[in-house]
Amino acid sequence: MTMRKLLIMLCAVLCCQALLAEEFQFGNGKLIVKKLAANAVRIQYVEQAPAEELPSWLYVKDQEVKTGDVAVRVDAAKQQVEVLNKSGKVVFTATAHQLKSNTVAGLQTYEARLAFASPEGEFLYGLGQFQDGYTNVRGLSRRLTQVNTQISIPMMLSSRGYGILWNNYGLTDFNPMDSKVEMTKGGGVGSTEVVNVTSTEGGKQEVRRSNQFAATINVAEAGDYSLLLDVGQKMARRHNLVIDGKTVIELQNTWLPPTASTIIHLSQGSHTLTAELSNGDKPVVYYGKVKNETVFSSPVAQAVDYTVFVGNADEIIASYRKLTGDSPLMPQWALGYIHCRERFHSQDEIINTAKRFRSENLPADLIVQDWQYWGKYGWNAMRFDEANYPNPKQLTDDLHAMNMRLMVSVWSKIDKNSEVGKQLLREGFYIPGTDWIDFFNPAAANAYWSNFSKRLVPLGIDAWWQDATEPENDDLVGRRVVDGKYPGELFRNVYPLLVNKTVYEGLRKDDAEKRPMILTRCGFPGIQRYGSAMWSGDVGNDWETFRRQITAGLGMQAAGIPWWTYDAGGFFRPGNQYQDQAYIERMLRWIETSVYLPLMRVHGYMSNTEPWNYGSEAQGIIAGALKDRYRLLPYIYSNAAAVAFEGSTLMRPLIFDFPNDTEALAQKHEYMFGKTLLVNPITEAGVTTWRTYLPVNKAGWYDFRTGKYYAGGQTIDAAVNRTNIPVYVKGGSILPIGPDKQYAADKAAEPIKLHIYPGADATFTLYEDDGHTNEYEQGKCSRITFTWNDAAKRLTIDKRKGAFDGMPLTRTFTVIKDGKEVDVVYKGKKVTVKL
Repeated sequence: MTMRKLLIMLCAVLCCQALLAEEFQFGNGKLIVKKLAANAVRIQYVEQAPAEELPSWLYVKDQEVKTGDVAVRVDAAKQQVEVLNKSGKVVFTATAHQLKSNTVAGLQTYEARLAFASPEGEFLYGLGQFQDGYTNVRGLSRRLTQVNTQISIPMMLSSRGYGILWNNYGLTDFNPMDSKVEMTKGGGVGSTEVVNVTSTEGGKQEVRRSNQFAATINVAEAGDYSLLLDVGQKMARRHNLVIDGKTVIELQNTWLPPTASTIIHLSQGSHTLTAELSNGDKPVVYYGKVKNETVFSSPVAQAVDYTVFVGNADEIIASYRKLTGDSPLMPQWALGYIHCRERFHSQDEIINTAKRFRSENLPADLIVQDWQYWGKYGWNAMRFDEANYPNPKQLTDDLHAMNMRLMVSVWSKIDKNSEVGKQLLREGFYIPGTDWIDFFNPAAANAYWSNFSKRLVPLGIDAWWQDATEPENDDLVGRRVVDGKYPGELFRNVYPLLVNKTVYEGLRKDDAEKRPMILTRCGFPGIQRYGSAMWSGDVGNDWETFRRQITAGLGMQAAGIPWWTYDAGGFFRPGNQYQDQAYIERMLRWIETSVYLPLMRVHGYMSNTEPWNYGSEAQGIIAGALKDRYRLLPYIYSNAAAVAFEGSTLMRPLIFDFPNDTEALAQKHEYMFGKTLLVNPITEAGVTTWRTYLPVNKAGWYDFRTGKYYAGGQTIDAAVNRTNIPVYVKGGSILPIGPDKQYAADKAAEPIKLHIYPGADATFTLYEDDGHTNEYEQGKCSRITFTWNDAAKRLTIDKRKGAFDGMPLTRTFTVIKDGKEVDVVYKGKKVTVKL
């Protein structure tokens, strides 16, 4: 090798080395500051190096960058850290970094606490999916654990221009309160009921009795107080709290998280607390005055460890995804209609249902087999019972012939008496004392996937439902994992990430051409990189539950998790659901809103959820909703591409598009679907008008149905009916609408209508590919950009960029503005249309 080549290699090595993080003497330890991206900085406060570093599961990128738009000021004397944006403005101020020695199952660890300034007027969004009904979580107290209907994602967005990710795998208390009171069981008699429930052993009945509880608290000064009710069991059946005769917390469902939160105003002095809760509950109420600070506290930690992102909401989420993993592109068919019920009982039942969807002209792409298809082979034996499913491969082939696909439920727990279970038990791959597989152990994860790949993948199944990935019942507490190496408390919230990692990476290796699609009940930061969608679990169907699913979904989006949905119609439904008109009205509102969710999916316990079971009127309304979803697919799929390639967000809390509109920030249920459509779900019975706040937008808003124009920055009351919910189009937009379809890939070459909503310049990029393979990752895709010049009244269709196999070379676009239509034959070259 010549000296010149040696010098070139040496220079290359030096240039590629990561910069050393800055370190500061800080309190009883040191503060480590590392810039991970142009707008992101990771900050760690440590007092003692851990005996062993925990596995790195959160970040895909943790190397220092040389330049950035943010600056960090450390004041060791005050123990403060400030983060400044590129304009030099302080957007984030940490006021306390604290570590307190702790021991968990004999392991030396710390309780870690971070406090940062949160002034009045700030709005905070995120933390994942919670059932407390809050969108703005400033001042609210939450306990971040993983349970059915609750997904804890310790990531938030602030209206002050920052986001924060708390780097901890275990339980986290958000804004823990300093005071608490144990409620005592009183003499009052509660109610008794028999309910049907799901469980890890299947469906069963439970007798549930309630009890009366009471307590008294004294507050030293009047003000807004945050309260957290902990029922004292792993799952709750009811959240109920009454203060001085006023109900402040109320929600009932077959399953609920163990905690519930609220913020209320209390006067100085004594207050009486009462609650009607389940038999066996041991309720404790934590309370404290809302302060101008926000706190993350984790009882099991190695350091105070967090990452601050700076910018607008889109910039923050895009950077968060770059560091924790980009979201791969969803298959196009996954964005159509997903039909599910609990449950199909046979191969013939699935096929006959699919045939009827087609014969009734009800669009659908994916039909779902829920649990217990394994029959005599045992829970999650990764095998269909031939008594009811004689030929699973024929089942998928027959569905594919109808342009329908199959999703199958696969669990992370396996019957130890099954063939697979006996193998995994013999090899020591269970979490001790449970039926859950130890996915923290790479060998156990590999054994799980080996069986999955050998037994299920060859059947041609298209999508995978990884149910109960919390794991259910918080089963890591008090257990040890990885052959007893670690206490489960260390990894209490991260189990779903490891399950989805196993399945996604296995699919990419063993079924490499097919684009994965995974639905899972729980998540953690980074799970988006595994192509995983989440849903809100086994919820009820009442109006209050419906409202809370919308706020829960918006919390997921603000936490950077793009793919989410709910059981449209509610999972637990009334026994007379097919005749109960009050229920059918609620169900229709759930379904109409699901048109504008990232995924559209119906599900229901002990229910035949097919539209024809609810009467001809309901079927007609559902058919209209399905058609709306499919007409929007060019818009939805293009936005899905923006999620994958740009780190964008499809279901958008209003902080994304209207960060300076205080009234918009205060909305709990309105959101943007993409950057063009404003959605306002109807969440009450029997309404004929519905109030909507239209955010400030100089180009105003247009009613999606009628085209009527409204100025922005006002609240309107618009007439509504049973067939749809209020949706408004942002002025200064281009909205593509496709043809009526029966499935996502149907009529791929037919004309697309381009609706122009004037008032400002606009642009939209139509994204297309083959819809189902991973070839898009090699650039096999097409992008056509439309640009509207409002002053010139001119639409420009740019030259097509890219190509893919089977792409239609000639397209017809029908341009529509103010009732005028112009057909444009497009052959990939630039075209200009004057309107």
